[in-house]
Amino acid sequence: MNGSVRFHRWTGAGDLGLGDHDGTAVRDGALVMTRPCGVREYDDPHRDAPAEKYEFATWTSPETPPGFGFTELVASWNARTPAGTWLEVSLQTTGPRGTSPWHLMGRWAESDDDITPTSVPGQTGPDAAVDVDRLTLPETSRGSTYRLRVSLMRRPGSDATPTVSLLGCVASDLRHGGPTTPGPAGPGVAAGAGTVLDVPAYSQRLHLRKYPQWADGGRSWCSPTATAMVLDYWRLGPSEADYAWVDETLPDRFVPYAARHTFDRAYGAAGNWSFNTAYAARFGAVAFVTRLRSLAEAELFVAAGIPLVVGVAFTRDQLEGAGYDTHGHLAVLAGFDRNGDVVCNDPASHGIASNDEVRTTFDRDQFERAWKRAAGGITYVIRPSDVPLPQAPAEPNW
Repeated sequence: MNGSVRFHRWTGAGDLGLGDHDGTAVRDGALVMTRPCGVREYDDPHRDAPAEKYEFATWTSPETPPGFGFTELVASWNARTPAGTWLEVSLQTTGPRGTSPWHLMGRWAESDDDITPTSVPGQTGPDAAVDVDRLTLPETSRGSTYRLRVSLMRRPGSDATPTVSLLGCVASDLRHGGPTTPGPAGPGVAAGAGTVLDVPAYSQRLHLRKYPQWADGGRSWCSPTATAMVLDYWRLGPSEADYAWVDETLPDRFVPYAARHTFDRAYGAAGNWSFNTAYAARFGAVAFVTRLRSLAEAELFVAAGIPLVVGVAFTRDQLEGAGYDTHGHLAVLAGFDRNGDVVCNDPASHGIASNDEVRTTFDRDQFERAWKRAAGGITYVIRPSDVPLPQAPAEPNW
C-alpha cells in the first residue's frame, strides 16, 4: 500500500542474540561488551581536547526487509553508558543501487562528560543521506532491506560497558504523503474518545534565554519539554540531585536538564528524535520513535493510558487556537474530548510563558493534517516496561 510504515525492534536475548556479534554478548537481556574487537581513535570535533583512544565491540542486526520499498529510516536505542563509555548507531541499506556504505546516525552517551552527543553531518551520497536523525534515500530510489549496527565504546583497560536493552528502526515510504490508513478507519477509531490523560503541563517559554548554550534557552526546547511531561506523567525522570546545577530560582528545573541531555551539538538543538527517546530510557522507560498512520491509531494508545509526543507543523490559520506558526514542533497528545478532538499539552501554547496555558484542544482534522505535514506522523512512544502496548496492526508500526 502507499504510505507504508513498519517498526522493528530488537530486545531481550531472543532478538539481540541474533545477528553478528563481534566482542558483544547478551547478559540479563541486554547487549554488552565482553571483549574489545579493536581500538580506535576519536577526535571529538566539538571539544578543544586531543583525540582519545577507545576499545570497541559491535553488534550488527540481521538483514531486515520491511516488506515494501522504503524511503526513510529512523533508529532508536535504549541504553545506559557508565562513565568512560559511549556508543555509535549506524544504518546500512540495500536497494536497486546495491548495498550502501554504513551511515552514522549518532554518537551518544547519557551525559556530555566524556564525549559530546551529536549527529554526524556531511553524509550525503548516491545511496542515501543523513539528515540529523533520518536516513533518506534519493528521490528515484527505494530501499528493500536494511541493517542496524551498534558499536560499544570504552576507555582502554576498563571493564565498564554500555548496556543496550533495545534497538529499533522505523522504515517508512514517504513518497505518497506519509503513512496512511487505507480505506475506512479500522476498529478502535473511537477507542480514546472522551479519555484525557492527566499529563503534567510545562511551558518551554518559562526558560527563554536561560542556558543559551543549549539552543537559545527555551525558545526551541519543545522536544525535551514534551519528553519531560511524559516522563513526569509516569513519575520518572531526573532527581533533584541530578539537576542541582540548574539555577534554583527557575521553575521546572528538570526541563533545562532534559534540554542539556537531549542536545545534539552538530544539529544545534535539542530536537533530535532518537536522542529524546534515548534520554527517556535512562529513567527506566521503554522508548522509541515511530510513525503512526492516523489519530485512530493514536486513540488506541490513549485508551491504553499512554500519552504520545508527536511532531506537528502549521501556520496559525491551519491550526486554530495555536496562536503561532511553526515549521516543526513537538507536543504531547494527552487525549481526546467526547467529540474526538485532540487534547494537547503544547509547550509553546499561544507563545505565552505559563504552564496554565499549555493544555489546548484542537480540531481533530486540522491537528491530524498538521501532524502528517510535519514529518509523516512522527511519534515518540514512552512508557514503563510493565505498561502493555495496544495490539499492533498487521503491518506493525509499534
